[in-house]
Amino acid sequence: MNNTFHYTSPLGGITLASDGEALTGLWFDGQKYFPHKLISESNEAELPIFTQTCNWLDIYFSGKEPDFTPTISLNTTPFRKAVYDILLTIPYGQTMTYGEIANIIANQQGAEHMSAQAVGSAVGHNPVSIIIPCHRVVGADGSLTGYAGGLDKKTALLKLEKYEI
Repeated sequence: MNNTFHYTSPLGGITLASDGEALTGLWFDGQKYFPHKLISESNEAELPIFTQTCNWLDIYFSGKEPDFTPTISLNTTPFRKAVYDILLTIPYGQTMTYGEIANIIANQQGAEHMSAQAVGSAVGHNPVSIIIPCHRVVGADGSLTGYAGGLDKKTALLKLEKYEI
């Protein structure tokens, strides 16, 4: 059974999803790839994982870096999981390019090349926004490109982390 919880952030509503034990989703309400069907088939619930995630979000939106990560469970492809694992290594207040992530994946797989566009697609479909920090991924020239929650939110999240835009 899927469970959901609604969190009100300074940037708008956020929907959390859980399998009952771990966080399985975190989306700005209405963002691109928002799982409307999952949400409509879920029960609104108060669970320990939601309390933990709300505590993480409260710390984050206060302008501080949380010192813990809620338990996350992802139902995704091995490629996307590899991309999300790399996203989790991007330090608070710093960024990485799609190309840099593609190079890391290529090295991990022993391949000569990996498509930055494939990485971009995986980043765009990140089911646990903010905590898996897809907002920290930028274009090759450092430009703020693409964010399923909207470039306004990406800009706000990076400013919150004191990243020079």
